Formats: sequence, structure tokens, C-alpha cells
Amino acid sequence: MSETAPAIELKGISKSFGPVQANKDISIRVMPGTIHGIIGENGAGKSTLMSILYGFYKADAGEIFINGKKTEIPDSQSAIAAGIGMVFQHFKLVKVFTVLENVVLGAEDGEMLTPSLVKARDELTNLAQEYGLNVDPDALIEEIGVGMQQRVEILKALYRQADILILDEPTGVLTPAEADQLFRILARLKEEGKTIILITHKLREIMEITDTVSVMRRGEMTATVKTADTNPAELAELMVGRKVLLRVDKTPAKPRETVVEVRGLNVTDSAGVHRVKDVSFEIRGGEILGIAGVAGNGQSELLEVLGGYEKATGEILINGQAIDLTGAHSDGQSRRKRGIAHVPEDRQNEGLIMDFQAWENMAFGYHHDPNYQKNPLLMDNRKIRDETQAKMERFDVRPPNPDLMAKSFSGGNQQKIVLAREIERNPDLLLVGQPTRGVDIGAIEFIHQRIIELRDEGKAILLVSVELDEILGLSDRIAVMFDGRIMGERLPEETDEKELGLLMAGITDTKTDHSVAEVEAQLANAGGAPRKEV
Repeated sequence: MSETAPAIELKGISKSFGPVQANKDISIRVMPGTIHGIIGENGAGKSTLMSILYGFYKADAGEIFINGKKTEIPDSQSAIAAGIGMVFQHFKLVKVFTVLENVVLGAEDGEMLTPSLVKARDELTNLAQEYGLNVDPDALIEEIGVGMQQRVEILKALYRQADILILDEPTGVLTPAEADQLFRILARLKEEGKTIILITHKLREIMEITDTVSVMRRGEMTATVKTADTNPAELAELMVGRKVLLRVDKTPAKPRETVVEVRGLNVTDSAGVHRVKDVSFEIRGGEILGIAGVAGNGQSELLEVLGGYEKATGEILINGQAIDLTGAHSDGQSRRKRGIAHVPEDRQNEGLIMDFQAWENMAFGYHHDPNYQKNPLLMDNRKIRDETQAKMERFDVRPPNPDLMAKSFSGGNQQKIVLAREIERNPDLLLVGQPTRGVDIGAIEFIHQRIIELRDEGKAILLVSVELDEILGLSDRIAVMFDGRIMGERLPEETDEKELGLLMAGITDTKTDHSVAEVEAQLANAGGAPRKEV
């Protein structure tokens, strides 16, 4: 009997962008009816490889075989025709269209739209029954939660007859309950013969859902192993090239005096949506308060108010003194003078100027510092460069070149530049939003260590993250936000992901079993419809 042909086989794939070789002679086989994980550090070449498979890029060398047949994929339409679908980390949906309209978009049968919509409605009913992908076809995308939006992306691919699905970081914006439901859907798809490629940095997900895992490092494929024959520590070492500590190493907190008090904080955005609703909490020096929640439930606005980017009503005290929430001194410059440092959630749009050099970004927000001035009119650029060089070495920024543009660094090294700038200002309060979003596992370990060191120096830290592992590992106390409100506070050692996930969905009765449908209904009904993070 002949051997079953791989659903996908890539042979000798290479791709360069100028002097940078993103993929080097990569070969990989993905067997049909399996879930195949691909992991690697930032810049390892995972996204480039999948972009070649989906027709976004053309390889410089190499061949692609689909079900044993050599296949040319010059564009995404060719990939779709070959039975490949891709669900992107940032969904490609038109928010003001319905689910049905999004599914049909780009796959219409002719000039008249009505027959396509009728056909799609029938097909969606069949797909929902077959794979458990229930979703209201008439719901507007902007009115459903991110878990449902992800289902729509999967339905789009299946409607286009995809037998091979590529999912890029699919759980980044999901609650634990939604992630579990996604895994059940993927298992169902696998049972029906679909082939799935899962790109994720979460080793626990790799161990839980995949059959096989491939590891990439510096543009090369370094290993492919059966998931059952490996473990997270081994995979981390294959990714990074050294042993990695997979847990946060910290001693118990030793809280000091209260640094920040937030009382009755309310935020209404420019569209009139009430984003933060009567929020109160305090953080003492020497402790980390973690804010858990699905993106879009008020955490971003909370950071923006504390960082001076957003107006609010209520009261915030820093070291016992109120700060301005609405007037001329409610800006970031005034916050920095009060001892507040801010690592924003979106490093590229809020934390860095991508076309500026690293040394210029290191002074970003602190350019009025007298230590940076030669005189009232001129900055001491040499001093800033020298200081940047030292900070880059202390924070292991690679390469440690102050003259490189911010856009020339990987995501993890961009994050280290922002962290170095903010942490080394010796703040009383550090605001940290999504500290390891899109960061590889080696850099995650380093960033976590720096945050813990600052805590142990007696600083107060407000941590916002959608990663529950990170919240549980770093935080000394955890507050959960849903629909702009704090639903409850827990100690990490007295809670777990299941309980936090229910609170993230607005369910305070955490002792009762709740269905995924209940969780999704709560998320979908959140006031103002949770905004999706960039």
C-alpha cells in the first residue's frame, strides 16, 4: 500500500528581504487530518513561511506540494483554490457588515448578491451543525464578541471549501472558556479530515491540541517532533537555543506605603461610550496589581487615564496627592513629573516613533529632562546616545546599536527599548500594558525578571495583560475587569484560570458550572461592545 501523501509539503523554501534571509532551505511535511503546531522566537520566520504558503509572498527558491501535487501559489486566490484557508491574528472582517455578508464577501457567485446570500445562509446552517460553529448569520460583526468573530473567520474559510486551515495566534483575545471551545472546534474539524496548522507562542496550547510540532529558529527548521514525545521545557530550549525558565521566579511581596489610590473613576470616550465605570482600587509600593480581562473591557482606558492620555472623572492620588484628570496638567508630561512611568499596550504606535533612531526613542517623553540639555535650546545628543548604549546593554537589546531605527528591531527588542526607557527613570508607579505581547519566550523571561526586580525595589506596578499565565505568575493581587467594571479581586494562590475566565465574562457566581454559550452571551452583551486591540 502506498504511503499517504502529506496534505502540505514544503521543500527547500528560501526567502530573503534584502540582506535579511527570513527562510533558509525549509522543508516540512504536514500530514492530512492532523493538527500541526509551528513555534519559534520573534523573527524566526514562521509568518514569512505561512505567508508564502498562503500566497502573500513568493519564495525565492523551493517547491510547494498540496496532497502530493506540486502547486504554484502566486497569490491568496490561488491558495484558496488549492483548499487553503487562513485565520489571521487580527481578523479581516468588515465590522458594519453582518456575519452572512462577511462570509460571502469576495466569494459571490455573480453580479446579483441575493442568490449568494441565500446559498451562504443554507451552507452556514450546515457548517454550524457539522462543526459546532453556531453563530447568528444576521448579527453585525461590531455587535458580537471576539470569540464569535473568530468563528466567522473559520466559517469564511470553510465556506470557500478549505481543507487546510492556518491559524495565527488564535487565542490571543479569547477568554479561557472561549479558547477551550475553539480547541473543541479544531478537534471536530480534525475528526472530519481537515488539516490544521497552528502558529502560537503558548507552549501549553501546543501540548494540549497538536499532534506534531515544528520548531523554527533564525529562519531555519530546527526540529519536528511528535507532541507526545516532547515537553514544554524541551520545546523552549529548541526555540531559544538555551534552557529557559518557564515560570516566574519571585519571592513573596513585601508591600510598603500606598502609592496610588483610585476612587470612583469613570471614563467616557469620544463616541459617548462609558468605558470605565466607577472603578476603585489601590496599589502599595512593592506589589504588583494585575488587571485581567478580555481586550476592550476598560483596561486600556484605565491605563490611558493614569498615563495622562485620557480625561476622566473621579479621583486618583499618587503618594497621597491628587492628580489632575481633566485640566492642563492631565497630560503625560505631568504624569512623569509625578513619578509615573508608562509602558503602553501598543509599543509601535504609542511607545515608539518607528522612523526615529533608538537613542531618540530613549529620550521620548523625557526630552525636557535637564540632564539631557546642553542649554535651554539644545539637547545633549551625545549624552543621550551614550546613556542609550548603556541601557541597551543592561536590557540585552539586540543589536545594542543606538543609531538603528526603531523599526529595524524585532518586536521583543522594541519592547526592551521601551522598558529600559521607563524602568530606568526610577518611577514610583510603573504602568505596564501587555508587556510580552508578540514577544518570544526568551525575551518574556527577561522582561518578567525586570518587572519583579522593580517590585522588589519597592515600586508599585499596575499590570494589564490578556495572558492569564502572565497575570497569575507576576501579580500579587488580581482584579478582573468586564464591561468597564471591576468584577472582583483575587489572590493568585487562591484562584485559577477557570474562575478568572468566568469573572472576565462578567459571571460572578464562579462556583456554578456555566456553559460556553452563557460566557459568550455575556461577552456579546458587554456595554459598548468590546473594542478590539490593535
